[in-house]
Amino acid sequence: MEKYVVVTGGSKGIGRAVVYSFLRAGFPVVTCARSATDLAQLQTDVAQQVPGAVLHTLPADLSRTEDCRCFTDFVLGLGGAVEVLVNNTGSFLPGRLQDEPQDGSQLRQMLAVNLLSAYDVTLALLPGLIARRTGHIFNICSTASITAYPNGGSYGIAKHALYGFTRNLREELKVQNVRVTAVLPGATLTASWEGVDLPAERFVKAEDVAAAVLAAYTLSPQAVVEELLIRPQLGDL
Repeated sequence: MEKYVVVTGGSKGIGRAVVYSFLRAGFPVVTCARSATDLAQLQTDVAQQVPGAVLHTLPADLSRTEDCRCFTDFVLGLGGAVEVLVNNTGSFLPGRLQDEPQDGSQLRQMLAVNLLSAYDVTLALLPGLIARRTGHIFNICSTASITAYPNGGSYGIAKHALYGFTRNLREELKVQNVRVTAVLPGATLTASWEGVDLPAERFVKAEDVAAAVLAAYTLSPQAVVEELLIRPQLGDL
């Protein structure tokens, strides 16, 4: 049975780097993103840079429950086994809670993208991992999951919640031999930081986060990296 690596939000940033990392390691990868154009470009780039790699893509907005269902149905329809799930889909809206819309729409948006996408995709794919008693789930959290920032707002709330979800999963699944890792990157050079007047060396590289994820997966089955905390060498921004 073919073993797949599933990466949500794989067309840009950390997700894209993770896709490449596992493709280069010889794994077939399944990914999604909201933009069909970005996914088509990813397919083109992969064909040129990793000849022979197997990449399956589906446009999906995982902030929508129905799109999560479409994506997980697509994954299960491939007929293989999910070996690794990397819940990477996320969105960052900075600002103070007191300045957010009073209808709560920003919090609900941040929860849908940063928490519920991971929740919905994980629960749909989890039965297969439990049945096979193997597999590894990575949730791409953030240093904002463990540290409150002045402009964290609803994003900080959602990332704290994702971290809590990850810790609960780890506790529940350890006896079923499914590994769970929280990945907590600090400022990483992705589109979220476009336009910031800071040198590239002040940021973590997305490729470094991806390399850490792959390395954690390659440990022996009796070991798990519960948390990967990765900050810029000079500290948080």
